[in-house]
This record gives sequence, C-alpha cells and structure tokens, in this order.
Amino acid sequence: MKHSFAESTARMRVNHLLDNGSFHEILGPARRVVSPHLALLGVPFSFDDGVVIGSGILNGQPVLIAAQEGEFMGGGVGEVHGAKLVGLFRRALRDRPSAVVVLAESGGVRLHEANAGLIAVSEVMRALLDVRAAGIAVLMLIGGANGCFGGMGLIARCADYVVMSDIGRMSMSGPEVIESSHGVEEFDSRDRALVWRTTGGKHRYLMDDCDALVEDDIEAFRQAAIEGLRHTRPLTLQALLQEHALLTNRITDFGDCKDATDIWQRLGVPNTSQVTDLEAAQVQVLKPLATAEAL
Repeated sequence: MKHSFAESTARMRVNHLLDNGSFHEILGPARRVVSPHLALLGVPFSFDDGVVIGSGILNGQPVLIAAQEGEFMGGGVGEVHGAKLVGLFRRALRDRPSAVVVLAESGGVRLHEANAGLIAVSEVMRALLDVRAAGIAVLMLIGGANGCFGGMGLIARCADYVVMSDIGRMSMSGPEVIESSHGVEEFDSRDRALVWRTTGGKHRYLMDDCDALVEDDIEAFRQAAIEGLRHTRPLTLQALLQEHALLTNRITDFGDCKDATDIWQRLGVPNTSQVTDLEAAQVQVLKPLATAEAL
C-alpha cells in the first residue's frame, strides 16, 4: 500500500520509513518539552515542539532520525526545536550510527522566536558538519507540503545526500519573501506553476541540488534513503571550494534566464514545456541528457 509522504504526519513518516517497530522516540510528548516563549505570547504549543527525534533501524542499519511536523507552525524552527536537532547530531558523534536522517518540512525560522531560531539554525549547521566530518552520513528527505525553506533550506544543502519528491520544494527564500522584498514583477508567489518550476524537486534534481527524485510515496523515500547510506561525501576544503565554484558558474551560465524553463533549455532538456507533467522516473531519464549537453 502506498502512503503519501506529503499527506502523512511526522510520526507516520518515521514509522513507515524505518524497519517495522524499530523507532524509539527521544523526548516524546510525555516529556512535555515545549518552547518557553509560546505560552507567554499566547501562541499554541506542542509537547514535541514540532519535531520528532529518535533512533531506529533502516534496512538493518542503525540510524538517528528527525522529522519536522509541518502542521505545527509550518515546521518553523524555534529554540527548543533547534536544540533537539542539535542534540540529535551530537548524539550521533557518541553513538556512531550509519547515518542521521532528517525528514525536513519547514518554512524557516519562527518569526516570534526570530533571534533564538536563527541561532538554532547556525548551531544545527555546525553540528551537522561535525557529524559529516566524523564520517557519518547525513541524509535529507524533502517532500512535505510546506517545502524546505529559510534556514532549513541552508541546512539541507549541507547534507551528504538529498532526496526530494517531484512535489517537494527547497529554497533559501520562500516565494512570499522574495515577492515582499523585490516585488511581484520579480516573483509572483500566487503563480503556483512558477513556484514549483523554480523551487520544486524536478528543477532541483536537474540542477544537481538534490541527488534523488522520487514520487510522493514513503516507500520510494525509504528506498532512496537506503541508497543514500552508500553515498557519504568527504567533507574537505576542496569539496567546499568546488561547491562555491558551482554556484559561481551558475550565475555565469544562467544569470540571464528569466524562468526555469529557460535553464532547462540551456541544459539541453528536450520538450521543456512538458517537464512539469512528467513523473519522477521520466525526469530521471532526462538527467543524463542534460548533463551531456552541459558538458
């Protein structure tokens, strides 16, 4: 039976992703851990503060796992939320699992916890890189309805291996933020087709921002995560410099493009107007064609 990743809760995603019955939650609802700020602000709170963390088994290998709950404040990162993610990465340095798996769904930092959330994001990035430097893989799975934006978008790109669904989205700035800052002429957040072309999984896959593209199915995410366990990337200065060079080259190669379809055409993708209607497996077939054309 297929289980939609986008329509599932954080705990449902974790339990279906891991080997049956292997998940053990850390700081679950019974511990009643909440942000100290939300009640004072009259904001609803959750006893897991919007992120589920714990340990489990993935295809027989031990992993630590975190899943953000998009239905609670859009998966926004606050003080406790971020501290739980940092603690999970630090636990990985102690327990040495095969990987840390993050099921990301977040609109970014909670505005009413802005400073604490921003600090938390920087601490999560540092803890994640410490884990990678220790030779432990970090896998990022993105397929929730809220996408992966803001600070979590930055965190996601620090991972070893990124998996996205064809309806998933990832970006540093969300569509509404871009429109507010630069006007609707720059980016119309109400144009849903434009939003998905620009930030969606298909575009990110064709641009090498994610390593695997799957359908909206938890089992498909599971199989991609299992494959990701074999793809630890060395964290070296040379690797970081190559990433910076890649971003610099994008400005040179695509800086004059007005739409994702312009970029796809320049990459050599055939029938660019039809890409958004293709299934994930069909887009995977296009990737070698685009890569060959770019070379």
